[in-house]
Formats: sequence, C-alpha cells, structure tokens
Amino acid sequence: MSTTEKVLARIEATFEAAQARWIEWLRIPSISAQPAHAGDCRAAAEYACKELASLGFEASIRETPGHPVVVAHHPGPDVYKGGGDVPHLLYYGHYDVQPADPIELWTSPPFEPTIVDGPHGKRVYARGAVDDKGQVQMWLSAFRAWFEETGGMPCRISVMIEGEEETGSLNFKPFVEANREEFNKADMIVVSDTGMWDIDTPALSTSLRGMVYMEVILKAASRDLHSGMYGGSALNPINALTVALGQLKNADGKVMVPGYYDGVRDISSRQANQWSALGFSEDKFLGDIGLSEPYGEKGRGGLERLWARPTCDICGIWGGYSGPGTKTVIAAEAGAKVSFRLVPGQEPRKVVEGFKAFMQARVPKDAKLTFIVHGEAEGLEIPVDSPFVQAASAALEDEYGKPAVMIGCGGSIPVVETFQKALGLDSLLMGFGLDDDQVHSPNEKFEVTCFRHGLRSHARLLGKLTGK
Repeated sequence: MSTTEKVLARIEATFEAAQARWIEWLRIPSISAQPAHAGDCRAAAEYACKELASLGFEASIRETPGHPVVVAHHPGPDVYKGGGDVPHLLYYGHYDVQPADPIELWTSPPFEPTIVDGPHGKRVYARGAVDDKGQVQMWLSAFRAWFEETGGMPCRISVMIEGEEETGSLNFKPFVEANREEFNKADMIVVSDTGMWDIDTPALSTSLRGMVYMEVILKAASRDLHSGMYGGSALNPINALTVALGQLKNADGKVMVPGYYDGVRDISSRQANQWSALGFSEDKFLGDIGLSEPYGEKGRGGLERLWARPTCDICGIWGGYSGPGTKTVIAAEAGAKVSFRLVPGQEPRKVVEGFKAFMQARVPKDAKLTFIVHGEAEGLEIPVDSPFVQAASAALEDEYGKPAVMIGCGGSIPVVETFQKALGLDSLLMGFGLDDDQVHSPNEKFEVTCFRHGLRSHARLLGKLTGK
C-alpha cells in the first residue's frame, strides 16, 4: 500500500473529526465588512493559526492595517532522511465571510451550521460553508491526514490565509508585495475558491477574466433646472449620457470601444471541442434565472461568451429625481458605473483610455465628463501543460474516475493576479463548489460529498507531486 493510500484510509477513519473542525470554524461570524465583527475575524485567524501550529507548521498572525493574515511554513521532509528535492507549494485561502443579510431569508441561523439531507446526501448550511472556510478546511484536513500518518508533510508548504477577501483584499496586496522575499521561492500557488463542472465532474479553472470597472459622471448646467422653463433649450445630462451609453454595443453584441478587441484570441479547436462535449444548455442556464434567450456577442458559443470573450455591462445609472410622485427637473448631472470583463491579451489601461475616448466623442459640447477608475485587472491563463496542473488533473481523475475538465472562469480572482505580478507565480485553481451553493446569498451550503472528495483530492495531489 502506498503512502497516499494509507493517508486516504486515515481520512476515512477520521472524517467525522474533520467535519467537526469545519463546523467549529463556521460558527465564528468573521464578517470582514462589519467593524463590529473585527474580534470575530481575529478569532477565525487564531483558529487557523492554532490548527497549522498543531501540524508542525511555524505559524503566526501577521498584522495589517485591516484584518490580520495567517502565515505558516513547513520545511517538508528532512533531506537527510530521504526527503529529496520536493516541490514548494503556497496555499492561499480566506477566513472572512460575507454579511449574512437578509437574515430572515435563512432557513437556519447563518452561524449555527446545520446539517440536512439533500439530493446528493448530507449538506451543511452556514455562511462560509463553501466560501471559503469549507474549501480551506479541506486542505487543512489533508495536511492533518499526512501529518498523522507520516509525522510530517511530503513537501515544503507555505500558507497564507487572509481576512479581507470579501472586501476587496485592500491590505493583502501590499502585504504580499512587502513580503515577497518570504514567499517567492514557492513553485506554485494552490487555491481552492472555485468550482466543479457538476457534482460528478471535477474541474480545474485554467483561465480567468480580468476587469476594468469605471464610473462616468456627466455634468451640464450649473444647477438643476425647471423642465418647463428650460426643456427644449438646455442640455439634459441624463439624455446625453444614456444616448452615449446606448452605443456601447452594436446589434450583434460587439463592444464598440476603440481597440477593445486588440489582443483577443479565439479559443483553440481543442478547447472548443472539450467545452462542446460538456453538454452545456444555455436555455436551461438562462431559464433558471427567468430568462428565455441569450443576449451577447453573436456567432459565439455560450461557454465561449461566458469564459473566453470580453464583455461590457452598465452596472448602475443615476440622475435626477427618482422618489415618489413627480418633480419636473432637468438634473445638473448624471452618472453610470460600467464593468468591462477582460480576457487574456487585453490591456486594462488601453480599455480605460478607449472608454474615455468613446464617451468624449459621443456627448455634446457642453457636457463635462469626469471618469473614475475603480479597478483594473488583466485576464489570466494558467498553462495546462504545467506539471502541477497535470498532477492535479491526475489526482482528480484518480478520485472521481473521470478526467478533470479544464474550464474557464467568467469572474475575476484579483489575488491570482497579485501572486503573478508580485511573486511571479501561477496559481492552481482546484475548487469543489457547485453552482447551487448560493455563495454570498442566504442559505449558503456545501455538499458533504464535495467536502470529502475535495479533502481526498488535496491529499492525492500531495502524493502525486512527491511520488508517494
């Protein structure tokens, strides 16, 4: 019996204890967005730090201007006792969670984890059940199984668990940059904050869309105007703004910002065939949210548009009077927030300048535009021929009995870009969430079978990477 097989047997023998540790951590209401829960965030960090220290890690809580970061290091096997040249993995996760509001929509208290029966067996309802305490606890429990079976870790391991992911990781990026010498000797980042294709099909996310998020404000007259006295003569900022924004896409769903598609590449035929074989039903995907037909870039497949094509969406718009009754006013200003989801090859700064030029060319002379850039991030690709991706794929295939699907991610994970820019390291995105886990919503849940398979898969990954 290999060492990995012995570790897997130990996981099964101690699974109830692993589940109990997961549930204990979920009871801590570590809501990073609410100052009243600052103490709970620290308690969640202390829980993780204590867990790592009990497994032979040199673990500490590092202060930031916001919530602390848990940092831990394990040297791996002793080279003088046959440890040899082993990989150095850096595991990332977060202990903070989203606010639970609206509380009244939860079927059970969000910080009193509840185990119920579901269509796939037991599931746990709690805030943070999957995002990200459940997924972090999977690899923490995999570490424990290796430690209890072998007395140590099979390779060098570093850990960073932050407490501000749900509020934008504002202090985490400077923390990583300030401590790059401590972490840039790792070979790969391991992140479990993504999902599977379905409950029976494992997946590795190998591409992430980036984002540019901008605000545009259009001002005209020096004050609000009576629409009867000035209507028909004075420029209406709301009219001017909506006319310009209405030209962002043409009838085929193509974004009309100058140079927007520069650097955008078509997906390979291999990728197209693999995605086609997934049997994705866009009708069902949209039907589940009350829509009947796709709206987007014509001539592209559903998954291609969701994972590999850039988008543009107006996310908010305001101006004038919107209260009850009437107020006959021409507002002095109007504004909108616009999100651009980018794919690898696009340059965020070029998109910013292109949007500015697009708007300036489409508003009247008296319109004064102000632009605010709220965020920029490049789209990222993870090389699928990486030995770490290949090892993860093999580990998942061993666990599930079928190959892992290489999928894209339509959203952005800014910390992945942080690691790539600050440390020069790619990330292995091996997650076990499902589309119906209701992340960030009331009644967040995580299937116990996903937790178990995820734990076992992380244990297998360590075995694959070290030949054990």
